[in-house]
Amino acid sequence: MALELRLQVKLSQQLVMTPQLQQAIKLLQLSRMELVDVVTEELAENPLLEEGVDPKEEREDLAATAEEEPAVVADVQPEQEIKADSEGMGDIDWQTYLEGYSLNSSDSRDNYESREERPSYESLLTKKNSLTDHLMWQLGVSAINDNERLAVAEIIGNLDDVGYLHASIEEMSKVSGQPPEVLEQALERVRQFDPAGVASCNLQECLLLQLERLELSDSLSATILRDFISELEGRKYPVIARALKVSLDAVLAAAKLISELDPRPGRAYSEEDVHYIVPDIYVNKVGDEYVVTQNDDGLPHLRINSFYRKALANAEKVDKKTNEYIQDKMRSAIWLIKSIHQRQRTIYKVTKSIVKFQQAFFDHGIEYLKPLVLRDVADDIEMHESTVSRVTTNKYVQTPQGLFELKYFFNSGINTTDGDAVASASVKSRIKEIIAGEDPKKPYSDQKMVALLKEQEINIARRTVTKYREMLGLGSSTERKRLF
Repeated sequence: MALELRLQVKLSQQLVMTPQLQQAIKLLQLSRMELVDVVTEELAENPLLEEGVDPKEEREDLAATAEEEPAVVADVQPEQEIKADSEGMGDIDWQTYLEGYSLNSSDSRDNYESREERPSYESLLTKKNSLTDHLMWQLGVSAINDNERLAVAEIIGNLDDVGYLHASIEEMSKVSGQPPEVLEQALERVRQFDPAGVASCNLQECLLLQLERLELSDSLSATILRDFISELEGRKYPVIARALKVSLDAVLAAAKLISELDPRPGRAYSEEDVHYIVPDIYVNKVGDEYVVTQNDDGLPHLRINSFYRKALANAEKVDKKTNEYIQDKMRSAIWLIKSIHQRQRTIYKVTKSIVKFQQAFFDHGIEYLKPLVLRDVADDIEMHESTVSRVTTNKYVQTPQGLFELKYFFNSGINTTDGDAVASASVKSRIKEIIAGEDPKKPYSDQKMVALLKEQEINIARRTVTKYREMLGLGSSTERKRLF
C-alpha cells in the first residue's frame, strides 16, 4: 500500500478553555474552606493582592473621606487593558513609605519594654495530648531498664489512633532488631497501661482486657466473649443460654455489661480536630417571603494594592521587564476577584431558584420536599446543568428547617397512591421516623414498613424500603432487636 502526503481543509467547533475560564470553574466547585485556602495562597504569591476591609465598612470610610482614591473593585473588566493613571511616580514619598516598614521607629523602645512584660507566645500555645503522648508519659515513669524501654516504645509506635496493634511480634522484631521474647514482655507491659484495652490485636481481646482490669476475668461476660463471640454479634441470646445452661436474664445482663465497654480505648486521645460546617448562604423568612443572603464572614475581601497601582501610573519610569511582571500580576488579581464574585452570584441565583421550587419544604419541613432535578434549576436560571452541579457540591445553606447541603434538595420522585410524586429524601425521613417509633423488642420488618407507608399514600416495593434503610445506616429487624 502506497503512502502519500495530502492537504485537507477541515472545519470544526471546539471549546477552548482559557486559563481565566479554568480558574472560574475551579473556584466554582470549591468548598468554603478550600476557597479560603486558595485565596490565602494567592495573597502570599501575588504582591498586587491585599486583604481589605469589609465592603460595608469601606463604603463608610469612603463616604467620610471622599477625597481619597477608592479601592479597585471587581467591576473592572478583565479584557480591558491596564492603563497608567494620571499620577506620576514622583508623587510617592519613598522616604515615608520605607519608614512605615522600618523597625527602628521612635517608639520601638517603648514597644520592646511593653513586650518584655507580656507572656511569650510559646507559653500560650497548647497541644492536645495524643494517645502516644499519654502512653510515653506512663513509660517515662515506669521502673524498667533501657532495653525494655526501647521495646515498649516500639510497641507504642505501632499502635493506631484508637489503640489497636496491627503489627505482629515477628514483624516488629525484624524491623527493630529486638528479640521476640523481649517484645512479648513489652506488649504485656503496655497492656497494663491506661486506657484499659490498649495494644489489643482485635475487638475480642480488647474487651477481655477491659474485663480483666475490672477483675471480671471469670465472669459470665468473659466466658461469652471467649467462646460465643459470633452468637453475641448475632444476638442469639437463647442459644448462648442453652449452651451455658444459665438463664436468659443472666445472659442479657452479661451482654449489657459487654455493651458498656469501650471498643476503641484510644478514642478519647484522638488528635482529629472537629471542623464545623459554616453555611455559604442563608435563607430567612421575613414576613411571608424568604430572603436569600450570602455569608461573607470569614472570606477575605480582596483588593488591588494601591502602591503597585501608583507604580503603574508612569510606565516609562519602570523598566520593561518589571512593568510586564506587574501587568501580569494585575490581570491575575483582577481575574481572581471577578471569579470569586461570579461564584458568589451563581450560588445566590441557584439558591433563589431552589427556594422557589421547594417553598413547601421551607414552610412545613422534609415531608413536603418535592422531586427536583438539576435541569429544572438550570433551565430556571438559564445555566448549564454542569454549572448547577458544581455550585451545589460542598455548599451549605442555613434555613429555618436546619442546615443542608444544596445537593440535598435534588431528589428523584416516587409516585403516591393519589398520582402525585414525593421526593425520595422524604420517604427516607418517614422510614427513619417509623423505625424511631417502633418497639425495640419487636421491630418492624421491611414488609411491615411497606404496609405502614402505604397507609401514608406512599406505594413502594419492599426492596426499595430495604435499599433506603441500608442507605440510612439502619440494620434489619433482627439487628435492631433489643432485649435489654
